[in-house]
Amino acid sequence: MSQSHASRIRYGGASRVRHGSAAVLTATALLLAGCSNGDSSGEPETDPSAKGTHAGADAPPLKPLPAKIPDDLRPFYDQKLSWHSCGPAEFECATLRVPLDYDKPGDDLKDAAETVGLAVTRTKPQDGKGKPAGGSLHVNPGGPGGSAIEYVQQSAALAYPPQVREHYSLVGMDPRGVGRSEPVACLSDKQMDAYTRVDQTPDDAKETDALTAAYGRFAEGCEKRTGKLLGHVSTTEAARDMDVLRAALGDKKLNYVGASYGTYLGATYAGLFPQRSGRLVLDGAMDPSLSARRVNREQTAGFETAFKAFARDCVAMSDCPLGTDGVKEAGKNLSALLARVDRKPLKTDDPSRTLTESLATTGVIRAMYDEGSWPGLREALTAAKKGDGAPLLALSDDYYERGPDGSYSNIMYANPAVNCIDLPPAFSGAAEARKSVPSFEKASPVFGRGFAWAALNCAEWPVDPTGEPHRIAAKGADPIVVVGTTRDPATPYRWAQGLAGQLTPARLLTYKGDGHTAYLRGSDCVDSAVNAYLVHGKAPKDGTTCG
Repeated sequence: MSQSHASRIRYGGASRVRHGSAAVLTATALLLAGCSNGDSSGEPETDPSAKGTHAGADAPPLKPLPAKIPDDLRPFYDQKLSWHSCGPAEFECATLRVPLDYDKPGDDLKDAAETVGLAVTRTKPQDGKGKPAGGSLHVNPGGPGGSAIEYVQQSAALAYPPQVREHYSLVGMDPRGVGRSEPVACLSDKQMDAYTRVDQTPDDAKETDALTAAYGRFAEGCEKRTGKLLGHVSTTEAARDMDVLRAALGDKKLNYVGASYGTYLGATYAGLFPQRSGRLVLDGAMDPSLSARRVNREQTAGFETAFKAFARDCVAMSDCPLGTDGVKEAGKNLSALLARVDRKPLKTDDPSRTLTESLATTGVIRAMYDEGSWPGLREALTAAKKGDGAPLLALSDDYYERGPDGSYSNIMYANPAVNCIDLPPAFSGAAEARKSVPSFEKASPVFGRGFAWAALNCAEWPVDPTGEPHRIAAKGADPIVVVGTTRDPATPYRWAQGLAGQLTPARLLTYKGDGHTAYLRGSDCVDSAVNAYLVHGKAPKDGTTCG
């Protein structure tokens, strides 16, 4: 498979408010954090409010851009958006033009070859007269690759608290290469089906060659089907696009809620434009100071932590499909089940699709994002033990955003495109990946081997990375609320500590619990703190903890 479990940061909370489809991982080679002593246990720090020094302490700082807008960008900043009704009746949409290359912006907004058209949606003012008191609240569900337009229209506009929806016009813009904004394309649906089945825990040279060849074909497909846009989908460029949109909307500062990868995007904006950063909430935070290898290994540990939480819940039940002899044995039993599926894939409801080990693992990973998915995972594992792979395949399809008609969303293509340009690859080749397997298995005996090989996906990427690990200070910005969940699988809690330790105006808000992200996932304490900040500008005290 190509979209690694460890390389796709699944976006926001999966159950009550779906920040995207189910949750989100780093789809083919993304991130991981680490603490300074190299521990990769994935357990939270002793003091959940501590903002310590992390492994990326020596990373260079992200330098802010000049406050004055350059003359050659003025045509973009001064553009007037043409709004029209779209989707449900309460929304309107427009297209924002931004430079393909900010170093060579040109001055013709109609030049499709040198500009990118970004799709934007917003909620209409409730009184029908003008902008709400708070102006615009931009939201991003994560990914990278999650559609902000779908999230706003299908989730946020319904699930965000009334006081927030009344105070702001909710705005979603699909970043360049994502969703409706000139999406990255890589494979046909049939090719993607084959890609997700490739063995990601190679046992010999033949399987290793098959995996590396699959990564190569995927990269070649992205280059062929996407063209020069593939070299201009970085997070830095997406953050600069947000500033152009801010100006086009007439807002002096950008107010923003970002989940998962959306925290990386939001923090980048604050680092580039601290003087124009308003009320920012970064939920399920990522640490930009870490290398791709550390990101992947630390995320591996995060999923191990989540699995242990699931296993503790499961083994307490007499019908737990992983046994009742404890968490350690549950892990061994899951590994044994996956090994059996590797030897002999299971039948499903679709005669043309069997459940392979890679698909089964993805199904398990999908359920780790949200404790509300645990009962379904128990049922799926029970069915798999009886030879029925259909429930696990359904979980895997949900993760990959594969529709009933066999079509895939753009997220699985946009995700590696962003990841592979944002950071140098975790591994240069198969030999490095193989050498790192033991350290990944130490981080997670259950998932480590597959996550290590999944981190190889950017090695043959056709576009050189333009980013590197860096620290973000955002000195001079308004208070920034960083939210971390202690047993978050996809964005380990220490990442929130790491980001909060870098951001000068950060206020760390901790949720002691399970699942990916915390806002609007059932904690009145977290929700009240975030809502008070968004509506009244009252940021929570740094170190606030919700149980």
